[in-house]
Amino acid sequence: MADATPVFQIQRMYLKDLSLEQPNSPQILLEQQQPAVEINLAMAAEVVADGIFEVTVTATVTTKVADKTLFLVEAKQAGIFEIRNIPEDQMQGILSIVCPQMVYPYLRAIVSDVCTRAGFPPILLNEVNFQAMFEARMQAEAAQANGGSPIITSAN
Repeated sequence: MADATPVFQIQRMYLKDLSLEQPNSPQILLEQQQPAVEINLAMAAEVVADGIFEVTVTATVTTKVADKTLFLVEAKQAGIFEIRNIPEDQMQGILSIVCPQMVYPYLRAIVSDVCTRAGFPPILLNEVNFQAMFEARMQAEAAQANGGSPIITSAN
């Protein structure tokens, strides 16, 4: 009989992808206007091998002055996790909440560091409530499966 002890271990944290673009430099660096900042986050999880999962969190930061891009940073931070003997109904929560919460601080540091090294003030990504994001996604999927519209609730 195989050992059924639950296992959750971080195998590795790593920067999977990083991109910095300053398409309108150096002219745009002379602008005196305050730039507009847009931040988008994405998460993904995939099976690498039996009981081994890669979880990625991607941040795309776009700053613009008027209609011109000042700079764009895209960073994808990843973690490899060994997860075994966990009940199936708990796996989605672990992959969507626990793992991203462990990966995200590394992503925040990378984005801030890249902005500073590029000669700009650091962009500090806000804390993210992965639990609330997961619950909202589950609610939307349930509503869609039932043919209705999702019920939006506020989570603080």
